[in-house]
Formats: sequence, C-alpha cells, structure tokens
Amino acid sequence: MERKVIITSDGSTTIHLTEWNEQYHSTHGAIQEAYHVFIKSGLALFENQSISILEIGFGTGLNCLITYFESQKLNLDVDYVGVEAYPVLKNELEQLNYVEQLNFDNGSEIFERIHSEKWEQSCEVNSHFVLTKRKQFFQDIKDNSIYNLIYFDAFGARVQPELWTIKILKKMYTSLKKDGVLVTYSAKGSVRRTLIEVGFKVEKLQGPPGKREMLRAIKQ
Repeated sequence: MERKVIITSDGSTTIHLTEWNEQYHSTHGAIQEAYHVFIKSGLALFENQSISILEIGFGTGLNCLITYFESQKLNLDVDYVGVEAYPVLKNELEQLNYVEQLNFDNGSEIFERIHSEKWEQSCEVNSHFVLTKRKQFFQDIKDNSIYNLIYFDAFGARVQPELWTIKILKKMYTSLKKDGVLVTYSAKGSVRRTLIEVGFKVEKLQGPPGKREMLRAIKQ
C-alpha cells in the first residue's frame, strides 16, 4: 500500500494511505487532534496520580511524545504501553515534523528515544515515565484490569471495521481498571452503541477541529 507523509491544516505532518484514503491523524490538524482527544479529554483527568496508559495504534508516536511532556505539567507518573502491529518505517519518521512544531525542550532527544527503544521491552524514559512498545495485533491483547486510560486511536471503522467490534471493545473494557477511561476521536453511532453494549458509560464530547463530536467511555 502506498504511503506518503503529508502536511495537515495545523502545519503538522501525518502519514496518508493512498489506497484507503485514510490518515494516521486528522487532516484538520494532527497535533490539534492529539491534544483535544487524548490530552484534554483523557490525560488531564488524572492530575497528580500514578497511571497506566494503553495506546491502541502507537503509529507515529505523536500521542506518546505529547503525553510525555504534558504528564510533567500534570505531575503524573506514567506507565505507557503502545500497541502497534505495523511499526512506522525509519524513513517515514525522519519526515515527521512534530519536534519542530511542538518546540519542546529536548523534544528531538525524546522522540528519537521513543522510537529507538526495542519492542517488547520496558524502558525508563525518565524516572516518571516508563514506555513499553508491543508489536501486536489488537485482537491478541489479553490484559486484565491494568490500565487507567486507553487512547483508542485505531484506523477508522470505514476502512478497518474489524477494529471497532464487540470483540475488540470488550478487550478494552477488560483491560481497564474500574472507573478507567477510554477516549477516541470516533463519534459513530455504531461505535457508541457497541461501547455501551460491552458495559461502558459513554458520553459525547465536542470533537477536535473538523469533527463535531468524539466519545469518552468509562468502565463502571
């Protein structure tokens, strides 16, 4: 499948999959979407805590990079697990401009560290942030009551409906601790109904730029 790096509306990059006409992030702004969906609507709920995060679709590492720096502002200790079946290629990573766009101190060093660490091994990025990357299909996840927060950032249901089924979303429910939170950019009615069916309490929130709504689900 042809893949190319493109610029989104906020100036940040993403990877476009030509055959699917699908992107790793919103074309309305990759960084804006990450902040709105995963930080503002998810991470910010856990200020001054020690938490475990599961990212479904590690992809370019953008969510992980932003989480690393925002967790310091929120006084968080983070155990971050990113699951990805098809890791992004080195030449694609070299074309991404998140470090320049975000302008974090030591951003380049942390972005390189995130991607250079070996898969299937836990690494201490600093004393408050541990990262584990798992090369794994989502259907093979078997975690039980481990996570406080899930970033559900899989490709959309239009191109990969199998990632938004009862089977997968039930695994997400099982993976979370009680009162754990799942956030996703999706607001499809079928996704909302499936989340409810597997046991979540679901709320619609204002969406990121270019989307009217998004979903946040809480394990009761």
